[in-house]
Amino acid sequence: MSRHVRLAIVSDPHYAGAAERARGQDYELRGLPNPFVRFLLRLHRRYVWLRDPLSHGGLVDRFLERVGPVDWLVANGDYSCDSAFIGVVDDAACASARECLGKLRARFPGNFRALIGDHELGKLSFVGGNGGMRLASWERTRGELALEPFWRLELGRYVLMGVTSTLVALPSYAADALPAELPVWEQLRAAHLAEIRAAFTALRPDQRVLLFCHDPTGMSYLWREDAVRAKLGQVEQTIFGHLHSNLVYYQSRLLAGMPRINFLGHSARKMSAALNAARCWRHFRPRLCPAMAGVELLKDGGFYTVDLDQDAATPARFTFHGLPRCPRQK
Repeated sequence: MSRHVRLAIVSDPHYAGAAERARGQDYELRGLPNPFVRFLLRLHRRYVWLRDPLSHGGLVDRFLERVGPVDWLVANGDYSCDSAFIGVVDDAACASARECLGKLRARFPGNFRALIGDHELGKLSFVGGNGGMRLASWERTRGELALEPFWRLELGRYVLMGVTSTLVALPSYAADALPAELPVWEQLRAAHLAEIRAAFTALRPDQRVLLFCHDPTGMSYLWREDAVRAKLGQVEQTIFGHLHSNLVYYQSRLLAGMPRINFLGHSARKMSAALNAARCWRHFRPRLCPAMAGVELLKDGGFYTVDLDQDAATPARFTFHGLPRCPRQK
């Protein structure tokens, strides 16, 4: 029997089904009364981030055509476009996520693991402060989408672990939650951290870990956990998503330790707080899995394949595969 296993890793498909596409590409702009802010956001979308955020669902099919024979698929979160900003409690976003996950599961039945991203649960919009986290989205993510907050997979001497970064980094996401729901979120976080501590404590000395965490902000909070920090020497790589492009990740590394910005609104406050604590990321040996579509500036999207020697005689070998953009969906 072969002692080698091949994984594929995808992140941030941001798949838009028919109901989300029907909202139109300007869904972020319609609630913004300030024309100057609308102009800046339009420029950001057109030239930097994603010009047509609802038009990249075909990349899931293109990935499935190109991935080739692999033993396991790991999806690193954010399956819909979250165009109502409240996660999958929104029927349109849930339909997108269900369709995206359905395609991935159909190709890898029984050999599929998936993380919960921040857009499954809802988050305040980049500008305008619309939406936010909803417990109903958590319940629908766990039930209808059948996503596990924490999972563990043993492949020989390798242990793959997936955590929910929104729970781990809840202090950074608290402003996105409804005040009445925050105590329940805190209970969910406490239970989740207990699972993570137990899993790291149970690691044998000969085991190596590939850790999956959607938002790298979660690493700053895992660093504070004694049980995790004690076993970080066994973490070979931490694979995260969320940032969409290595360009953004490299900028994050340069800005690690920067002061917090408290006067430019919610998004600036949240991102600067994450970067303020980002110096510890390096201890997790992080690797970004870019979004399928990358960013507009570079069109650098794609996915990874990973070749594992189950005896861990050699380190995991990561290979990046670019995904050319698909024609726009109407």
